[in-house]
Order: sequence, then C-alpha cells, then structure tokens
Amino acid sequence: MDNKSPGPDENIPIFIHLLHTCTGIMIDCIFLLYPDFETLDVFGPVEVLGSVPEEFNIIFASLTGGVITSTQQVPVVTRQITDIRSTEYILVIPGGAGIYPCITDDAFITPLRTMATNAAFVLTICTGSLLLAKTGLLKGRQATTNKRLFSFTRRFPGVNWVKKSRWVTDGAISTSSGVSAGMDMALSFVANRLGYERAAEISRILEYEWHEESGYDPFSELYPD
Repeated sequence: MDNKSPGPDENIPIFIHLLHTCTGIMIDCIFLLYPDFETLDVFGPVEVLGSVPEEFNIIFASLTGGVITSTQQVPVVTRQITDIRSTEYILVIPGGAGIYPCITDDAFITPLRTMATNAAFVLTICTGSLLLAKTGLLKGRQATTNKRLFSFTRRFPGVNWVKKSRWVTDGAISTSSGVSAGMDMALSFVANRLGYERAAEISRILEYEWHEESGYDPFSELYPD
C-alpha cells in the first residue's frame, strides 16, 4: 500500500475532513521515552509537530519520570506516565538500542499497551513499531520498521509487515522506517490533519526535503530479508 500525503489539488478522503473538524483544539502529543532511545527518532517529529504549538502540546514521558538519556547521550526531562491525565492524545513511540530490554519487560509493555489502546493516534518511528507489535496491537495491521533490522519482524508473524515503504498508515496507527523517516511520517500526519500546504510550509521552514510518497524507500533494497 502506498500512502501519499494529500496534495493541494487532490480530493481529500472523508476521514481527513473529520480530522479537520478538530483544528484549533490542542491535543497532547506524548513521546514515550526509555533509556537509549534514538535521538532523531524523537526530535525529528518534535521539530515537525512542535512547529504547530496551537495544535500539538509536546509532552515527554517515561515509566519512571525524571531524566532519560538517549543513545547519543542527550538527556531529556520526562514526566512519569502515571502523572499524565490526558484523555485525548497522540502517542509517539521512538526506536533505538533501548528497545531490546524493553521488549522483554512486562513492566514496560503493559503500560505501553494501555497507553496505545487509549490513544487517538499512535505514531512509531524506526524500531518503535517492534515495541508496539509486542503489545499485540499491530496484529492484522500493516506496518513497517527500520530496514536494517527488518529480520526482527519475523518474531511478529501476525503483523502484515511492509518492507518497501517509508511509512505505513493503517487506521489510527502510523509506523515509519528508520530514523529520518519519522519526519516524513510526521509531515504526512500534519498534512492529513491540517492540510497539505501547512505541512509543506513546515518542511520549507525546516529546509527539509520532504519525501511525500511513502513508497519512496531506497533503503529497503540495501538489506536482505
């Protein structure tokens, strides 16, 4: 499936119009962090979504609260997830080296499942989709992940993994390929929610070359299945 950001002259599907009715109502955007998350997995989408502060309220959260440090040693102050009272929110799950202990830790996966179940939208970047797959919430859905680690998807055969895709949207869940692909997915999310021109404007301000076609994925050919 090729997900394409709606262009300025295209007919926008009815569910996009429904999303537009939410415009002007701020929604919390919760980034769930854990030790050794990948820095750009988080701050690429933060740069995009944080460019529309009247729509998206950025919150950094973790199981324990306090300072969580990325693989690249970037410290981020987080709120403990039990202290967050959001009733409507977007959950963002980054990838990174830290997924390996998390994916086998019920103390992490159980609250992740609860948060993802209750979220209005779920966005995953890179191997964050593997964490979501562990919750069982991707079963029967299309999804993608980092192509260098795509063989890891064999552990979750109930998911319809799409190898050649920059990102995949299946209902309220969007999953992206490795690292920088999270920015393309975030811009597509903005385009679907606020309109193509708003997303295009953000990409211009960031001087970022937005890959609008989800099927653009040259990295999928670099690694064997």
